[in-house]
Amino acid sequence: MADDALLQRCVANLEAFGLRVKPARHLRAAHGGYAGSIAERVADLHEMFLDREVRALWVARGGSGATGLLPHLDYALIRAHPKILVGYSDLTALHLGLLSQAGLVTFHGPVASSRFSDFSAMYLRAVLMEGGAGKELLVAEENEREATEPGQPPFAAIHAGVATGPLVGGNLTTVAALAGTPYMPSTRGGVVFLEDVAEAPYRVDRLLTQLAQAGVTTHAAAIALGVFRKCVPPDAEPSLSLEQVIREQMASLRVPSAYGLSIGHIPRQVTLPLGIRARFDAAARTLTLLEPAVSPR
Repeated sequence: MADDALLQRCVANLEAFGLRVKPARHLRAAHGGYAGSIAERVADLHEMFLDREVRALWVARGGSGATGLLPHLDYALIRAHPKILVGYSDLTALHLGLLSQAGLVTFHGPVASSRFSDFSAMYLRAVLMEGGAGKELLVAEENEREATEPGQPPFAAIHAGVATGPLVGGNLTTVAALAGTPYMPSTRGGVVFLEDVAEAPYRVDRLLTQLAQAGVTTHAAAIALGVFRKCVPPDAEPSLSLEQVIREQMASLRVPSAYGLSIGHIPRQVTLPLGIRARFDAAARTLTLLEPAVSPR
């Protein structure tokens, strides 16, 4: 559900990139805390994929409830009319569903209402508008300086090494919700990236355990962890720290892994194309795209 101020910011942000904005028919719809009913949101997606004027779909917010759309989408229609899709957080459900069911490359990046930093805008242009292989996605050092929450893991490699594979992942909670469903793409040999926000360490531990037991992380070639903001224990309760949880979970995987990539609910984030092959260097915390993410006009 989006209010007028948020929608005005969305339009201004996209126009700043030189884009023309076409609102979806049910953009102002509301169903509880969701942006309309499932039928309304599915109708908007189908209409926008079919619209010849539309080259990209860019969500206003994170997309709470997106998992409920997956059984109702026409994947043959979407496959026949591929478009760019941009967003993050709960939109992870659409990223993974469209990759697994339609083979569509989509983009884990800022939502339209994000308060774009220069860093985020630079990488969005590089990946989404310039295209081409060989793009190296670096880390924003400011993210580490601003990470003052207790128990944060060091922004560094956990297991050094280099691995290559297709990018798969997104918001940890949403990835875990799709594990074991038809909408979870294969992660075997992939570079799995994960991030989350406002989840207590015991919940992060539970979610990572679920992914390991479902084979999502155990079959991966590498694990690239973003910045997990506000993932602190509840007050006055005994708890492992986030750092302890991350280190214990990564210890058994023994693949290149690192914490603190510029991915997540943070002001400075890179844009990642799911399904594109990338090289991950854990020590440097860099991702290099080995294929173009968009086709030339």
